Amino acid sequence: MLEQLISFRNYLIRKKYKWILKPIFFKFDPENIHNKVSNFLYFLGKHLITRKIVYFCLGYSNSMLKQNILGIDFKNPVGLSAGFDKNAILIDIMPALDFGFEEVGSITAEPYGGNSKPHLYRLPKTKSLRVNYGLKNLGAKVLHQQLQNKILPLPLGINIAKTNSRETSNVNKGIEDYFSTYKMFQDTGSYITINISCPNTCERKPIFTEPQNLDLLLNKIFSIPKIKPVFIKLSPDLPEVELLKILKVCQKYSVDGFVCTNLTKESLQDHFGKGGFSGKAVEKLSNQLIQKVHKFYDGKIIIIGVGGIFNTEDAYRKIKLGASLIQLITGMIFEGPQLISDINLGLVRLLKADGYKNISEAVGKE
Repeated sequence: MLEQLISFRNYLIRKKYKWILKPIFFKFDPENIHNKVSNFLYFLGKHLITRKIVYFCLGYSNSMLKQNILGIDFKNPVGLSAGFDKNAILIDIMPALDFGFEEVGSITAEPYGGNSKPHLYRLPKTKSLRVNYGLKNLGAKVLHQQLQNKILPLPLGINIAKTNSRETSNVNKGIEDYFSTYKMFQDTGSYITINISCPNTCERKPIFTEPQNLDLLLNKIFSIPKIKPVFIKLSPDLPEVELLKILKVCQKYSVDGFVCTNLTKESLQDHFGKGGFSGKAVEKLSNQLIQKVHKFYDGKIIIIGVGGIFNTEDAYRKIKLGASLIQLITGMIFEGPQLISDINLGLVRLLKADGYKNISEAVGKE
């Protein structure tokens, strides 16, 4: 009965979003809308009463979705991907929106104001976004101070990247840039993701997708004792030969998992100009990468699946291909804020239909 009520609640919110809010939002500059929505969510997260109201409107919980992964308790497998909450201001509201975890950033050693505008462009026909922020953020020192000693209401991933500048295009300086941020955030967050695959930097190609450079980077990263799990965020555009070389490098070190994937530059680049593409443009590439990584490690690695999740079936497909957790941004923008509880509600239904008692039993079963 409760699940039927939540399903009906979500149906009403979905219709209101698609008929009223989305047409209004899509008439305005997407970056301005993103900033206004972020500020509103920040306000809602500051107060207990507003958090409770939001959870009443959007929340859902079921023990079938709970997992302990690498010593971290996740109430459900759906997370907010890095790139939405660049400066970590939305942490308090995330549980009320029904997310099971969040990844903030990417955070770089030095602040960066972003590439030339526009930073964000909607592609409604392909259900995608063109993104060209170029690792815009306030920088590691400011964000570390902001997050240090903060009580976290849910697991928090710290996504770190190399500062977007010509100076850090030098391999040795790039390594020091990564390492300074990595070392600084040892006391903050639940896990760290090393983003080696941002497609919107000043280099023509990310330099740490080169196996020899990645080897040097990971050697430096793991030169100090590892305090929390470490993930690597991979590009969806890697040829299989290059992917295998990267995975073999990662095998040498205590890498705990992979985020599959970042934005793609390949599928829509010729039609829409500069930037990387999220949403349905990257879904097929993301699913293929999840499957390849899962197979390479014989199912013995943690994968966070990202890219093109617009409904429960999209999420479940990634899980059955090998993802223990999933993340999204674009689907929420196109489908509405109820999407997260829609997915969680739907996952419980699919798990029951397949005879599973917990979400972890479905991982890699396709």
